[in-house]
This record gives sequence, structure tokens and C-alpha cells, in this order.
Amino acid sequence: VVASGMVKVDDHKFSKSRGYVVWTNEDYLDKGLSADYLRYYLLAYTSHTKELNFSWKVFGERINNEVVNILGNFVYRTLFFAHKEFGGVPAGVIDPAITAEIETCLASVDNQMKEYEFKGAVDTIMALAAFGNTYIQTNAPWKLIKTDRAAAAQVIKNSVQIVKSLTLMIEPVMPVKAQDCWAQLGYPDLVAAHRVDEATRPVPERELSAPTPLFGRLEEEQIAELDAVLQRRVAEANKKMEKIPSISIEDFSKVEMKTGKVIAAEAIPKSSKLLKLRVDIGGEIRQIVSGIAQFYNPEELVGKDVVVLTNLAPAKIFGVESNGMILAAGDRASLLISEKPVEPGTKIR
Repeated sequence: VVASGMVKVDDHKFSKSRGYVVWTNEDYLDKGLSADYLRYYLLAYTSHTKELNFSWKVFGERINNEVVNILGNFVYRTLFFAHKEFGGVPAGVIDPAITAEIETCLASVDNQMKEYEFKGAVDTIMALAAFGNTYIQTNAPWKLIKTDRAAAAQVIKNSVQIVKSLTLMIEPVMPVKAQDCWAQLGYPDLVAAHRVDEATRPVPERELSAPTPLFGRLEEEQIAELDAVLQRRVAEANKKMEKIPSISIEDFSKVEMKTGKVIAAEAIPKSSKLLKLRVDIGGEIRQIVSGIAQFYNPEELVGKDVVVLTNLAPAKIFGVESNGMILAAGDRASLLISEKPVEPGTKIR
């Protein structure tokens, strides 16, 4: 079973009622922004087993510093120079060292994908893009072409091959941009129809059209606007919560709360959040279903004092009858208890 970590938004627990939520269409896609950017961020931010903290500021930084400056920069400068100086992909054979670098990357990505380590796979792909940038910068074909055209052509031949390998490997993460790049490499079909192990199959000598940048930078104004939508939603949610109507003492008197002691606790099969508790509330044992499994092990709850809402209408939760509610505070379900020891069944006034 592949299970992901929790999702947070701006270091707060994902919560629609509190406004910590991002609506993919309304907040992002409907503004014409790239779905590929979101896919990249979600997969590359952290291991899928750990918590994901979504932040528009970090999103912008990751896209600009990694996708635009590393991957996009290498692809564009390679294809631009190939088109400008050679009219496309020059003839020649790929250097064995370049093939070996691509094969090493392929093997690593393959292993990490099999282990569902998506972040590791993306990081490896981006490392190959960084290698490509270093390779073309070090060999400087724009200088080399003035003295040795054949050597400059070899650098570009190798760089175009790296571009092809990056396109095939990044396609599951950024399918739209990968298809754009595939077309700019002169391929008329779908990149998704090709196996990733074709990364070392040479790009044939061919004419190429003038390339266009694959990725556009996210400007500070855009990020600020996206974040402003989130902050307005949080503010509106807080305002609504502040508007909870006042109640009279007569209304409050309808609520019955008593102290209790947990005498048994067990997990509910197929549920990751629910526990079935048996609670002594003074001369009566209540079965209560509580959504605190993420914060407490059943064993540690036995013997604990709790506060129980006792006149809540019975309900079936996950097929198990519940007769009451355990009271807890905060996002981490801190159980409410009396400051001084009292007998189970003592009424809360």
C-alpha cells in the first residue's frame, strides 16, 4: 500500500472550514497557469510518505530556480544554438561519456520509481539537466565554433541527446511541457508513446524550427496574487467562525457533559482515524467512536480520564454505533480532563 503524508497549507492543517485549502481550478488553472508546474511541485517538494506543506512562496521559488533556470535554460540554449548555427541537429555520434551519464540517470530514476520515491526520481532528472548546463557552459560552443566548427557541432549533438533523455524522463511529471519539447526536437508523434529507455537512441540529423522557451517565470506579482486569494479565504473563514451566535444559559443547560474513564480501546478495521472506546461514565459503560487514532494508540488511552458529551444522539460511524463524544482541543486532539481527580460520572457544570 502506497500511502502519502498529510497535506498542510502554509504550515496549517488542510482545512476547508478554516480556509486552508487551494482549489486547483478556481485558484490556479482557471487563471491560465500550468498544471505541469503544480505536478512538479507536489512531486518534488518532499518524499510522498512525509508531510507536504503547500506554500505559494516556496512554489514560486522552486519553479523559477529549478524548472525555469535549470531545465528550461538548458533546453532552450541547446535548441537555440542548434537552430542558429547548424539549422537543426548536426550529424555525428554521441560521445560514450554522455551516453554513460544518461544511462546512469535512467537506472537511478527506474529504481526510485519502482520504490515510489518520486521526489528522488525528479531530483535525479534535474541533476541531469544541471549536468547538461555545466557541460554546455564548460565547452562553450559559441566560442568553439569560431575555431573548430566540428567540435562545436559535437557539443551540440551531445547536448541535444541530453535534451531528448530529459524529455522522456520528465514526461510523467510534466506531460504538456514534455510534448512541447518533443515537438521542438522534430518528432511529429506523442512523446507518451515512447519508452523511456529510448533516451540513448540518437536524435537523427534533421532540421529544427526556431525554438521557443518551454517555461515562463512566475513573477512576484503572480505569486502575491495567488497567495492573496488564500489569505482572503482564511480571513473570511475566521470571520465566519467569529460570528458563531451567542446562546443562553438555558441553551447550555441542554448539553450534558460528564467525566469518564476509558476502560477499553481498539482500532476500527479499515479506518485510519477512528477508535472504538468503552468509557465508564459512572454506573454506565458507553461505547464511543472517536476520530483520534492519528494521535493516540489504543493501549495508551486505557485508564485515561476524559470528558464526555453524554446526551448526543446515537449515531453509526463507519458501521459502529457511537453513544457520546470525547471532547478534545486543537488540531492534535488534546484530550480534555479535570484538573483534580473526580469520580467517573461527575457532571461538568
